[in-house]
Amino acid sequence: MKTKTEAVIVSQKQIQDGICDLVLSVPVIAEQAVPGQFVNVFLNDPSKLLPRPISLCGTDAEEGTIRLAYRVSGEGTGTEELSRMREGERVSVMGPLGNGFPLEEAAGRHVCLIGGGIGIPPMLETARVLHSSVGVSGRKGDGEYLTAPTEITSVLGFRDRTFLVPEFEAYGKVLIATEDGSTGTKGNVLDAIRGDGTEPGVIFACGPLPMLRALKAFAAAHHIPCWISMEERMACGIGACLACVCRTTETDPHSHVKNARVCADGPVFEAGKLDL
Repeated sequence: MKTKTEAVIVSQKQIQDGICDLVLSVPVIAEQAVPGQFVNVFLNDPSKLLPRPISLCGTDAEEGTIRLAYRVSGEGTGTEELSRMREGERVSVMGPLGNGFPLEEAAGRHVCLIGGGIGIPPMLETARVLHSSVGVSGRKGDGEYLTAPTEITSVLGFRDRTFLVPEFEAYGKVLIATEDGSTGTKGNVLDAIRGDGTEPGVIFACGPLPMLRALKAFAAAHHIPCWISMEERMACGIGACLACVCRTTETDPHSHVKNARVCADGPVFEAGKLDL
C-alpha cells in the first residue's frame, strides 16, 4: 500500500559524474517495496510542485532504508536540489508505487537482467532479491515452484564511464557494453549478449526506449519471455493525470483506448503487450 511520509537522509554521495546515490530512512516503504517499483520524492522548494519519480536501487527492511540512484538532470532542476541535500535533512516520499518484476517467472531459468543508463539501478535490487532466493522454495496457487533462477546474468549498457558494476558482480555474471568501447563490448547490450553467446531463459530490463524496443524484438524472435520497465515522464505518480501513458496492443479499461498508465499499470509490462 502506497504511503506518503517523511524520510530522513542517511547518506548521499556521487558515484559517477551527475549520478547520485541516496539512502533514506523510511521503514514503512522499505518493508513493502519489491524490485521494479519506484517512489515519488517531493522537494522542499514550493516552486517545484511535482514530485520526482525515482526507481528503487535497493531496500533494507531490517534497517528500514531505501536506496535511490538518480541522474541530476541540470542546474536549477528538482534533482539538482535533491543532490544538494545532506545527512539528517528530511524529505517527503510517497511509495512504493507501480508494480514490480514478476520474479516468479525467473524460477528455474537463466535470467538476464538488462539495464541501460539510469535504468541500471533498479536492476541491482532485482539481482539482489533473486540471488537471495537461491535454494528457497515457495508456492504459487495450488502448484509448487522454485523462486530461484538457475543462473543470473546482468547485462549493463553505458555511454562511457561505468557505475555500480562491482555490486552487480556479487550476484552473478556481468556483461558490459559501452558506446565508445572503453569497457567491455563496444556497442549495445544486445552486442554484449551475442558476443558472449549468452542464451537468456527470461529477460527483465529497464532503460531507454530504443534499447527496450530492440529487446522486445530480440525476445520475440527467440521466444524468450520478456518484461520491461518503462521510463516515462510522470506527474501525479498514481494514475490520475494520464501524463505518462504509453501505447499498448490491448485496450485499457481505464481510458478505453490502447494506452496504459506507466505509473499505475506499470512501470513493468510484458514486452509483447506494449506497442513500442
